[in-house]
Amino acid sequence: MILTAVQRGIPPMTGSRVVALGHYQPAKVLTNEDLAAMVETSDEWILSRVGIRTRHIAGPEEPVDELAYQAAAKALANGGLTPDDVDLVLVATSTAIDRSPNMAARVAAKLGMNSAPAVMDLNVVCSGFTHALATADHAIRSGSATRALVIGADKMAGITDWTDRTTCVLTGDGAGAAVVEASPEAGIGPVLWGSVPEMGHAVRIEGTPPVFAQEGQSVYRWTTSRLPALARKTCEKAGVTPEELAGVVLHQANLRIIEPLAAKIGAVNAVVARDVVDSGNTSAASIPMALSKLVERGEIPSGAPVLLFGFGGNLSYAGQVIRCP
Repeated sequence: MILTAVQRGIPPMTGSRVVALGHYQPAKVLTNEDLAAMVETSDEWILSRVGIRTRHIAGPEEPVDELAYQAAAKALANGGLTPDDVDLVLVATSTAIDRSPNMAARVAAKLGMNSAPAVMDLNVVCSGFTHALATADHAIRSGSATRALVIGADKMAGITDWTDRTTCVLTGDGAGAAVVEASPEAGIGPVLWGSVPEMGHAVRIEGTPPVFAQEGQSVYRWTTSRLPALARKTCEKAGVTPEELAGVVLHQANLRIIEPLAAKIGAVNAVVARDVVDSGNTSAASIPMALSKLVERGEIPSGAPVLLFGFGGNLSYAGQVIRCP
């Protein structure tokens, strides 16, 4: 006879929660003044249009899996855990050049995991982390996993056209990671996710070699008009009002998108992540990296509700309300 968890004396787990975070950025910093020496632009032009001052750029010795590994190792250390405490590794990225081994398998190998974890990559571009977080939550809720490493990592510099001033001013490199584990209470709210397939062309990484391109005005109009209602619906699914939010961490695409969105959501008491100013658009890394920094600085209390909402390529979106670790 197969005994249930309750019959074995194990309390039932009805949800999952984020218990630790970590982030990593390369040492090299590219300023607006540096970019002005490369293309026809200026610090004033960049700040007025996207609000970015600096971005971190990875060198040839820092592939995507190295960025992901560094963030994952920090998250495990912050949670007082070992790599073998994890049985699921998810890496959200759209800049993995190699097909196999995937980034999750490489991260597991770098960490020295002996726990035979499941290893999967997810490519949902800028909303990759929130998709991956939902996937981990679902796996844990179903009993398929007990503890997961969820990582967002991208090396956008490797796919940037450094002669295109409309896109090269945006991108940066980095990684953020979360440790998610089973919990008697749900610390990760229901996901709201979807896409706008007919607008898939608005954000692209295409060609050989692949190059990032986007239709900036189309993305701006869609995000500023459609996302506030989606974000409020995400709060509703979690049983939280926007006024109750202690933090709002949107995809760090552009400060001129983030600030109006946060205001339209109605999160009047929330700390709003503005990591884009110092880090640029790091795609799947942007949400976990910004959240990790807010927590590290003690800007959001433990247990407080935080809205995470990713949007971008495909045009895909995903969001959930979590309880801050």
